[in-house]
Amino acid sequence: MAKITLSNLAHRYAPGDNYALKPMNHVWDDGTAYALLGPSGCGKTTLLNIISGLLTPSDGSVLFNGDDVTKKDTASRNIAQVFQFPVVYDTMTVRDNLAFPLKNRKLDTDYIKRRVEEIADMTGLTDILDKKALSLTADVKQKISLGRGLVREDVNAILFDEPLTVIDPHMKWQLRTELKALHKKLGHTMIYVTHDQTEALTFADKVVVMLEGEVVQIGTPTELFEKPGHTFVGYFIGSPGMNILPVKIKGDKAYIANHEIALAQGYKDMTGKIEIGIRPEFITLSNNPSDLPITIKRIEDVGHYKIIRAAHKDIDINIIANEAFEFSEDLKYARFDKSRTNIYADDWLVEP
Repeated sequence: MAKITLSNLAHRYAPGDNYALKPMNHVWDDGTAYALLGPSGCGKTTLLNIISGLLTPSDGSVLFNGDDVTKKDTASRNIAQVFQFPVVYDTMTVRDNLAFPLKNRKLDTDYIKRRVEEIADMTGLTDILDKKALSLTADVKQKISLGRGLVREDVNAILFDEPLTVIDPHMKWQLRTELKALHKKLGHTMIYVTHDQTEALTFADKVVVMLEGEVVQIGTPTELFEKPGHTFVGYFIGSPGMNILPVKIKGDKAYIANHEIALAQGYKDMTGKIEIGIRPEFITLSNNPSDLPITIKRIEDVGHYKIIRAAHKDIDINIIANEAFEFSEDLKYARFDKSRTNIYADDWLVEP
């Protein structure tokens, strides 16, 4: 296991290019499960490949437990990696696929047998250990890839590059659950790349949110939900995402199109693009004219809750209500939970 330090790390694919990864300094704790989350092209896989040794950064360094590994290859870093599409040896049995990394290191035969059976039990492969991989489905092959990544006990880190892409939705949920349980049992440092917020939030102890080559926030799922450090985090996480509304701030009051909203605390005068962020879960409909007047456009019933699509003048607002909610004509106002509102200047969170 390893503590991973990214020191002044940045990357350009060619001199003079824009940064694919903007300069960053981070320390990722030993034994923690991280998810790299962001849209396609944001730099997740570039960063993963730099950590794994498949790519050498143009600037800065990567350290494992304080040892500079920037110029070392993947094998020297002692990591395991599971790729987007299953990499298995079709002519081998499941047992031999799982054993392959251990046999390469010429480990004891009894240890290999025991370890393979442990991982097969953890990943649900016990019943097919002696089947050839050729005849197996894509989702089972990916479980073999996952098992092979987990079979070594001595690795510094296990890296996953969107490993559930080829898996059907039900199996994705099952494998995510198994991976989380395996992390708790094995205690490896794990880094998991995904563009799927559900995968990231259910797998990781900490989520690393990336946008345009920059890490905009690292936090627990709760921190990212309740206090996004950047408007992108608020928008990207949640379904629907955080309401981001243009405002003017005067002390402990916000003004949305001249309508006053009370804030929990006061703020200094700010310049630039000023916005208020509040999640749909923290807005309720009311019949009180002192609250924000809204027009309800439609109500979407998604089963276990309802999404109310509304607007204040030309500003769209999403509200989440429980499934028992019933609309009445007097509910023409939106009440913000002032303890759950955030203020942003030029997209970054501002503290009171």
